[in-house]
Amino acid sequence: MMKPIIEVSGLTKTYRGDQTAVENVSFSLEEGKIYGLLGRNGAGKTTIMNMITARLFPTSGSVNVFGEHPHENKNVLSKVCFIKEAQKYPDHFRIKDILDISSQTFPNWDTDYADSLMKDFRLPLKRRMKKLSRGMRSSVGIVIGLASRAELTIFDEPYLGLDAVARNIFYDRLLEDYTNHPRTVVLSTHLIDEVSKILEHVLVIDNGKLIINEEAEEIRGKAFTVVGPSLKAESFLTGMKVLKRENLGGFVSATVYGSLSSAMRKEAEERGLEIAPVSLQQLIVHLTSESEESHKEAKAL
Repeated sequence: MMKPIIEVSGLTKTYRGDQTAVENVSFSLEEGKIYGLLGRNGAGKTTIMNMITARLFPTSGSVNVFGEHPHENKNVLSKVCFIKEAQKYPDHFRIKDILDISSQTFPNWDTDYADSLMKDFRLPLKRRMKKLSRGMRSSVGIVIGLASRAELTIFDEPYLGLDAVARNIFYDRLLEDYTNHPRTVVLSTHLIDEVSKILEHVLVIDNGKLIINEEAEEIRGKAFTVVGPSLKAESFLTGMKVLKRENLGGFVSATVYGSLSSAMRKEAEERGLEIAPVSLQQLIVHLTSESEESHKEAKAL
């Protein structure tokens, strides 16, 4: 087993005494892996990342990064690059100034690689940050995150404002450089289908709680959709965990959480039912929607 880069235990963050942003979250991240930290907006993802990178104190629980507490720990923080959503830079700084500072901040910085990425994203080196579009500011963050080659690199919604072409450049460059220079990468995003192919492990946060912590390959086979005549479909679905059910005329379409065995697939075919895979994004949407309904019901009691 690989050495853990991050160890989080019982992590909780509350505000004003009664607002819980993160509740009793525990997980560990290994070195040399690409992780997806996924969930809806406001689920608690950014709060967790801020505690891991010592920008916030936990209310309770513990965070260890590279085996040490990260707060005011230069040894730890020098190995971490955190590219935040809507990263702020001084208006008068040029892109060149940001790159110069980054080259002094990150021990593994690769200037030649940064220059190559600048060309890929068509960034004007001498333009001031305040004159950049949202997409260009996102591109600057991506350049820093990749060229830092930090042992722990965290991207929080790194591609706001980027078009599909630029996002694909990011995914391609990330995979290429990760292969040549392995490190631990955490991607927090709502564009789950786009990143699902490059994720090796998935953590899903919902209402401040960790609801999924599994290898990506295992999750991909954990849900399926059944479509067919209502009576035959409902009989087939008996005892299964149905995340979503839609009725149309005499037909039903149901999303099921669980693995599909060869015997189940054969039975479905014999009943004239269609079986289709469920994407990672669809699964997470269904699970977090179900969690949200349960949360509302609990509050109403």
